[in-house]
Amino acid sequence: MAKYLRTSSITAELENLIRDARKELYIISPYLKLSDHIKELLNDKEREKVDVRIIFGKQELAPTEMSYLEDLKYVRLYFSKNLHAKCYLNESKMIIASMNLYEFSQQNNREMGILIDIENEEDKNVYEDAAKDIESIIHNSEDFSYVKAPQKEFLRDSKKTKTTENSLPKNKNFKQKDYSKSNYKTTKELSEMTGISSRKINSSLKKNGFMIKKDDDWFATTKGEEFGGLQKEGQYGKFIVWPEEIIDSILK
Repeated sequence: MAKYLRTSSITAELENLIRDARKELYIISPYLKLSDHIKELLNDKEREKVDVRIIFGKQELAPTEMSYLEDLKYVRLYFSKNLHAKCYLNESKMIIASMNLYEFSQQNNREMGILIDIENEEDKNVYEDAAKDIESIIHNSEDFSYVKAPQKEFLRDSKKTKTTENSLPKNKNFKQKDYSKSNYKTTKELSEMTGISSRKINSSLKKNGFMIKKDDDWFATTKGEEFGGLQKEGQYGKFIVWPEEIIDSILK
């Protein structure tokens, strides 16, 4: 059954939860200011290629925090303006607590929380119920990284949104290149190839007129399609894959 945690225990179990994540890690905290030790643990997850989802709210991240997180290729950021929940989970454990992931809270506040472990049969339903709410929070948050999320083992499918038409006119004099033999990559994979953050790649593609964002989805424009962009749909909505040659346009 769930285990009760006091302030020091929350901090210790949270570090263990991050350390033990092998596939996925979710950090949900309105106020986010990472301690050096938490950053070290996230650096380890980056090296291990663990997919990390961070949902924050109440205030914009400090430039130093944003800069640090932007450089982590396996981190996806979400902003939820009405977020008050504090929850941390990997593929097998979850902590629901009063404590924000904020260094001051860990060192100065008196906090309470519970640890849920799906190895305990009694905890499985609690974990699954909380996971449904986390799915809803993510679905209604602003995506700061715009990377295609991989398929989740413990979060259910999100609702699909209706496809809309591209808004840019087609260039009738454009001679389309044959991309049939190209290697297609997601934004995340292009980021890994170039060392450029996924957010900056998406910003460049948007700035150059290759794609537009409508609601929570990305759509290839006519220009983007001419440069080989292919529309796809995944668990978390619509996204685009690009031929490797698009890198030349990104790096201009």
